[in-house]
Amino acid sequence: MKFAPLFRATALVSAVALIPATTAGLAAVDGRSGPEFGKLFAIYQLVKENYVDDVDDDKLLRGAIDGMLASLDPHSSYLDGASLERLETMIDGNYTGLGLSVIMEDGAVKIISPFKGSPADKAGLKAGDFITHLDGVLYFDRDLDEAVSKMRGPAGTTIRLTVFRPGRDEPFDVTVTRGVIELEPVTHEVKDNVGIISVNEFSRDVGRDVNEAISSIKTQVGDGLAGIVLDLRSNPGGSLDEAVALSDLFLEKGDIVSQRGRLSSENLVYRAHKGDVAGGLPIVVLIDAGSASASEIVAGALQDQKRAVVMGERSFGKGSVQSLIGLDRSSAVKLTTARYYTPSGHSVQEGGIEPDIKVPQLSDPNAQARAERAVRESDLRGHLINEISLDDKKLEEDKKEDPRFAMTADELKKQGIEDFQLHYAVQTLKRTASGPALAARKR
Repeated sequence: MKFAPLFRATALVSAVALIPATTAGLAAVDGRSGPEFGKLFAIYQLVKENYVDDVDDDKLLRGAIDGMLASLDPHSSYLDGASLERLETMIDGNYTGLGLSVIMEDGAVKIISPFKGSPADKAGLKAGDFITHLDGVLYFDRDLDEAVSKMRGPAGTTIRLTVFRPGRDEPFDVTVTRGVIELEPVTHEVKDNVGIISVNEFSRDVGRDVNEAISSIKTQVGDGLAGIVLDLRSNPGGSLDEAVALSDLFLEKGDIVSQRGRLSSENLVYRAHKGDVAGGLPIVVLIDAGSASASEIVAGALQDQKRAVVMGERSFGKGSVQSLIGLDRSSAVKLTTARYYTPSGHSVQEGGIEPDIKVPQLSDPNAQARAERAVRESDLRGHLINEISLDDKKLEEDKKEDPRFAMTADELKKQGIEDFQLHYAVQTLKRTASGPALAARKR
């Protein structure tokens, strides 16, 4: 198929295709652009001749490239050296460090999500936390690659992070021991005859791994299986192909996702093939503000096809596809080339996927404060606008507290409930096990 596995870059995991750059495309400059390029060259000369210090040509060129791509959207960028090396490391699926997905927001390093089971996760770092200092050194208005490089390091070594967490008055320090991050994209377990499949990222063979997880769960539970929870929370995305493959496991027919770009060659429709590996069992998909890109493709496909109930919180809202265009052996451009749409024609860009049933994470006392301040695509400077006008106020106007969700974190802890959203999904499937199959309510 066209798309290679998608890779985690310095910000969010994005849909990435490998496209060769043409020599003519790099060498030719449209004549109509001549005056503007002339202005750029004139400024370059002014800087070289008049700036207070000597300026390296490479620094000026890199600044021009970075500025040009940054003016497009938050996901287009130039990669070389350390940043391209980091991309290749993530493709291999393991590295040494903390296990964090981060972005730069208003000059500060912000955590999108810690990988499950990583040193960062075990140290208690949360989505929405800001990292202000690394080993006592302020990291503000600095290059994100520099901060990521500082957090990487040999397994067994430690780093002290100063963290600001929304909802807390004062920053606090966390010392984290670096480890080998072997990304385990799919894990599964069984609770109360409900199969729970957690997909942590959409890397290579995720569709196959989920298929094997379902087979394992069926072998373990047999005919008593009440349903499946597909947990996509804090999953920042990944391979478009794998998102399609996972969705196809549960769908008998119809569209999964479509993408539309400026070029007709980028307009594609992915359709389901006959066969539901779950055999019609009810499915709940869990999402939150950290569920992005490929996660939203799966949630949107199963929701629109009425194959699953989506629970949790509104997703991130990244509805664009990036292509990795190689320039030479040591550099590439990651460029947004298309938007994608759910089967109903809905673009998740900005607005995200709205859950059928909103379920707050009550077992975390700080979850509500983080949810209110959660960074989403619509908050990123220069993000692509949705082609259909959206009003964030309307998307968030329903803030009435559901009486079912009145328990406190302490009360849940006394009952042994550490993850209320997962608990709620499992209990919902248990209640429906003896009745009609669960279906997403009509929108």
